[in-house]
Amino acid sequence: MSTAPILDVQGLRKHFTVVKGFPRPVRTTVRAVDGVDFSVLPGEAFGLVGESGCGKSTAARALLRLIEPDDGSIHFDGTDLRAASGVTLRRLRRRMQIVFQDPYSSLNPRRTIRRTLTEPLQVHGLAQGREADDMAAALLEEVGLPGAALSRFPHEFSGGQRQRIGIARALALRPDLIVADEPVSALDVSVQAQVLLLLKELQARRNLAFVFVSHDLGVIRWFCARVAVMYLGRIVEQGPAAQVFARPRHPYTRMLRDASPVPDPRRRGTLPRVVGEIPSAAAPPPGCHFHPRCPRASDLCRVTYPEWTQDGVTGVACHHPHDD
Repeated sequence: MSTAPILDVQGLRKHFTVVKGFPRPVRTTVRAVDGVDFSVLPGEAFGLVGESGCGKSTAARALLRLIEPDDGSIHFDGTDLRAASGVTLRRLRRRMQIVFQDPYSSLNPRRTIRRTLTEPLQVHGLAQGREADDMAAALLEEVGLPGAALSRFPHEFSGGQRQRIGIARALALRPDLIVADEPVSALDVSVQAQVLLLLKELQARRNLAFVFVSHDLGVIRWFCARVAVMYLGRIVEQGPAAQVFARPRHPYTRMLRDASPVPDPRRRGTLPRVVGEIPSAAAPPPGCHFHPRCPRASDLCRVTYPEWTQDGVTGVACHHPHDD
């Protein structure tokens, strides 16, 4: 595996302006992603994990420019993605694809599977006519569906089958990186396992890099080599997945780990007591954003956001990290 990252993200920010109220509207800024740094190596599965609303899906879509970031740099294989346009951006997008969360809304119900899979091939000049049909049939077979399914419509498939079609569409242009945005959260547990095994096989066979977004620590722990934990638009801990979840240093990471179901009854502990709900990204608390819910918070945490501290292969943004 190369040591040079295929994807390097620095200082990524995406804020949204929300207008509410009548007759005196009030403008509010939602800091969905507020300065995110990470990199992904070729063939590596990198996870973004956190509670709903932490900004992980926004960060994933911003790095593909499906939504335009407000600030920061995104370099893909050495090319500045934010500065790219026209032919350059078109060429880069062939190499960066996405698998969406909802297998029902991500496929056009009026299009056959043939059209869904052959259109990218035709648009990018990879294949036409019968050749495109043959490539689409091969893609279906690669994800575990019969090539004869090309003539069918999305409503004729189950949720797991639709997600396999979404994966086939992402593979059509032979990408180097796939952003998987909660790709199994809408599926039954048994189907989740099948889709995860498929993605793992594809990663090995095609040497694919992944940015895998999920709130499920079990999925991230099994699939990803490294992980970044997000809270209110910022990364609070990052490192090898096995190490981060075995010895989490940030109190928020420890809270997520302790709340994650453990299949072995002998290893189950007492659920952690968590104070309050996740604050709004439109009005994050001063200082460390986690301090209103943190059992280790001090006066320093309430006024000063912690600096990022790197300790070997792991990093954490916390004034009082765990050392055990």
